[in-house]
This record gives sequence, C-alpha cells and structure tokens, in this order.
Amino acid sequence: MRSANFQKETTLNLRIDPALKVEFMSAVAEEDRVAAEVLRNLMQGYVEESRRRRFAAEARRQSQIIAASEDEAEVMRWIQDVSALETGQ
Repeated sequence: MRSANFQKETTLNLRIDPALKVEFMSAVAEEDRVAAEVLRNLMQGYVEESRRRRFAAEARRQSQIIAASEDEAEVMRWIQDVSALETGQ
C-alpha cells in the first residue's frame, strides 16, 4: 500500500527451494496475481502480527507489575500517568 507521497522501493533477494518457487509461481498465476504483490501482502501481515504480539507482551508485563504492587496509590498514579499520555495531556 502506497501513501500519497512517493516512496522508494527496494529489492529483497532470497534463496528458496526451486520446487517451492515453481509451486508458488503456479499458485499466483492460477489466481491471476502478481508474485511480488502476494509477497508484500504476506510481509505486511507478518509485520502487523509481530506488532500485535509485542503489544500483547508489553500489556502482560505491565499487568504483572500492577498485580505485584502492594501500593494502591502507586497503581492509581501509574494509571493516571498512562491515561494522560493517551489523551495527550
């Protein structure tokens, strides 16, 4: 997906099993798709999923910190600080 601004593209060279390449090229041809487009979509999906995993891991980490805290006032200050960041205050 391109934004309104011109973006330079780069090339990615990789080694794959020749049989896999033949099957992949056949599959995209059968679906009347462009191999590069399919690969870009797969890469974008992987990056998005990676972001979700990192976000979930950070949320778990923060939840564990809060759960381990015995100081309710400290937890409330932390929640207020995070809320302020999210609202831009």
